[in-house]
Formats: sequence, structure tokens, C-alpha cells
Amino acid sequence: MVHVKPGDGPARVVIVCEHASNRIPDGFDDLGLPEEALTSHIAWDPGTFEVADAVSDQLRAPMVWGGVSRLLYDCNRPPNAESAIPAHSEETVVPGNTRLTEGQRATRIDQFYRPFEALLAQTLANRPGPSVIVTIHSFTPVFHGEDRSVEIGVLHDEDSRLADALLKVADGFQIERNAPYGPEDGVTHTLRQHALPRRILNVMFEIRNDLIANPQQCETMAQTLADWLTQAIAICAEEGRA
Repeated sequence: MVHVKPGDGPARVVIVCEHASNRIPDGFDDLGLPEEALTSHIAWDPGTFEVADAVSDQLRAPMVWGGVSRLLYDCNRPPNAESAIPAHSEETVVPGNTRLTEGQRATRIDQFYRPFEALLAQTLANRPGPSVIVTIHSFTPVFHGEDRSVEIGVLHDEDSRLADALLKVADGFQIERNAPYGPEDGVTHTLRQHALPRRILNVMFEIRNDLIANPQQCETMAQTLADWLTQAIAICAEEGRA
């Protein structure tokens, strides 16, 4: 349900992709959802696995990713968050999540979240020296009927060191800080859980999914992100902020 790809490069980066898959294993009856819902952005972040995988290759960095739909359990949410197992997503009701008992929620947490949390922690522990956590997500161009002009969001929680450096070097897109989501939306759980306590550099990318809709776009975006990260990490090191 959770996967890791090793990396042997000199970069300290660990790539994370919590919403890489829309898979729902047997036994969950597709959560009562039709095929069109399970292939839409409510079930996963389209394009992010391909981008994250390519960034991992570019930097020769390990990558940890979730192997099931975020509708089963959103690994970028803590167990006590209602949105960890959403009863609805945007306008879609998720029947398989609407009447869960405390025991059923606990089973989901143990089955999907705890292994993800443990594998990411172990991957970080296995890196020589302090790591850099980079999580990669995507978002839909239209949300509740409103167009989104932002193309790439550079997100952070309390620690903005790497985000600040990235915003100095990133160009060529409509780029915004903590957009279209931010910490107040509960989207920085992975950073809070794994980066802030370790005081290591961290950032979350949100990419508008029409920019990573085909393999060529994914490869180009991955090269762009890898270049930005290389420059930004070097800036942090030069400024003594790494």
C-alpha cells in the first residue's frame, strides 16, 4: 500500500507523493463510487506520480509514494482529521466513508497511514546527514466553478527557508506562495510531521494538473522542478540556512 524507490545520488532530497494512485483494493466495493469519480482528481492527484518519479530520477533521490486512493485514506492528513477519510469531496458524496465506526476508521489508519508514516520516517533515517523533504501534488484548474490562475504553488508551513529560496529562482510560470492551498487548509501535514520536528529543509509543490497532462509535460515539469530545487538548496547552504 506504500512504496519506496531507493536513490543513491549526492542530493539529500527525499521525494514524497502522497496522492500518487487512485487504486482501491478489493473488498472496499469502490467505496460505492462510479468509475468517473474514481478516475477524477477527487481520487488522486493526476500526473504527480510521473512528475515525482522523474524528479527522483533527475536528482537520484529516494521517493516514497502512496499506493491507494486518498479517498480510502489521505496520507497527507493526521488520523484525527475528518478529511483523512472524507465523507464527501467537493460535490461528490463518498458512500463507503459516510457511516464508518471508530473501529473501521482505526483499521483504515493502521492499514494505510501507519505504514506510510513509518516508511517515510525510515527513509529519512537512512539518509546520510539531514535530508530535504519535497512533496509533490496537483490541483484542478477549475474549483467550484472558478478558474484558478496560479500554475504552481510553493507551499510551506512554519519553516519557509526552502520556499523562500525557490521563489527567488522559480520563473516561467504563474507561481504563488501557499496557493491555491496553504497551512490553514490542513495540507502541510507531511511537512509538519516529518520535517519540522527534524528542522530540515522542506517544501510542497502544487502543480495545476493541465500542465502535467501528458508524458512530455510531466518530464519537462520534472526537469524544471529539479533545476529549481538544486539552485534553491544551494542558496540555503550559501546563506547558512540549510
